[in-house]
Amino acid sequence: MFEGIPFSTIVLVGIVILYVLSVVNVLREYERGVIFRLGRLLPESKGPGLILVFWPIDRMERISLRMVAMDVPAQDVITKDNVSVKVNAIVYFRVIEPNSAVVSVENYLYATSQLSQTTLRSVLGQVELDDLLSKREELNDRLQSILDQHTDPWGIKVSLVEIKTVDLPAEMQRAMARQAEAERERRAKVIHAEGEFQAAARLQEAGSTLSQEPVSLQLRYLSTLSEIATEQNSTIVFPIPMDLLSPLIKIAKKAGAQSGGDSED
Repeated sequence: MFEGIPFSTIVLVGIVILYVLSVVNVLREYERGVIFRLGRLLPESKGPGLILVFWPIDRMERISLRMVAMDVPAQDVITKDNVSVKVNAIVYFRVIEPNSAVVSVENYLYATSQLSQTTLRSVLGQVELDDLLSKREELNDRLQSILDQHTDPWGIKVSLVEIKTVDLPAEMQRAMARQAEAERERRAKVIHAEGEFQAAARLQEAGSTLSQEPVSLQLRYLSTLSEIATEQNSTIVFPIPMDLLSPLIKIAKKAGAQSGGDSED
């Protein structure tokens, strides 16, 4: 098949084919190609799709435009009230200007990671422990705003920052547990005192009502006697006021007087 063709020609054709194959590049939908031509940056990035890179005149850097979820390692933070804690976070960002991400910073992933760590220590060191535990949304927004402002010249957009965990010292955990227990006891005492106050007010109203109706008071005494009678008690001592017996005494006296009059007759 290749008889009569010089070997040098075959080698040359093979080199040309390999060069053409190396010139042709295919970029995915989420990729962009930053092209340097003779060391100079072309104004616009290339892609997606089929692009030609004429090596060695051109050199291409592939940049992904997908969202990156970067884990920020646990940082030792001393809060405003001098409590040492370990805090880690996660940062979501993406490249929106491929040219700036290549030209403005040597390694945008490493730079963003280091900036996230220093910003985390700086911002959380300005707040107290209670705010760190209770105002995470505000701190997340603050961290996101600062990081986005500093990474904007690199062509990077920081979309979200989330504080993941806050590790407290053991002695601080015990102190907070005691504080929470004391708070629960305080609430229980307040609720109990409020119940006692309402019960006393109801008893006062009941006493006022019974004092206005002596018959009701007598019925209440009789009802209490009935309730006690159902219990299995050997001896019951129940104080009975004379007011309760005075009607009975009057009836007995009247009956005695009538019987005495009848005997005289």
